[in-house]
Amino acid sequence: MPEKTEHYFLRKARSSDHEKIWKILQQAIERRRRDGSSQWQDGYPNQGTVVGDIKNNYGFVREINGEIAGYAAIIFGIEPAYEAIEGNWLSNGEYVVVHRVAVSDQFAGRGIATKIFEEIENVAKANQVFSVKVDTNFDNGPMLRIMEKLEYTYCGEVYFRGASRKAFEKILST
Repeated sequence: MPEKTEHYFLRKARSSDHEKIWKILQQAIERRRRDGSSQWQDGYPNQGTVVGDIKNNYGFVREINGEIAGYAAIIFGIEPAYEAIEGNWLSNGEYVVVHRVAVSDQFAGRGIATKIFEEIENVAKANQVFSVKVDTNFDNGPMLRIMEKLEYTYCGEVYFRGASRKAFEKILST
């Protein structure tokens, strides 16, 4: 039997994607809760976050065969919380920030989040930016495994909404 070919790509989120993105984030919030993580258990992210991401052109979706499988906020610019790291970043130049990575329950367990990060790295390089910075909770096992798998370097701690988070950076090859 021939293998089914999947067609997938990362694209900017549109206003019409809002409800689907919010549903995916709600599923991810619930997964974090079930996993015993405190990440995203304080009312963030919320629908306003999604609206802001789309309005500011930060929101990106990963489609598979025309369905939104995952979401991430990709920010080209300074993340104020990253300016006060307890530790040291690998670089001090331009960087891409990744926030709010979430995968639909329908596509969970298929490596979609890892693929999103790989695509983000390609987007960064296409824009002549060779550093990706990201943070996550100390208890977000799936994201910590992705950081390890994709060879992100632990750089220290940053603080969001009063909580410490692990900060990672990857220098991309040119």
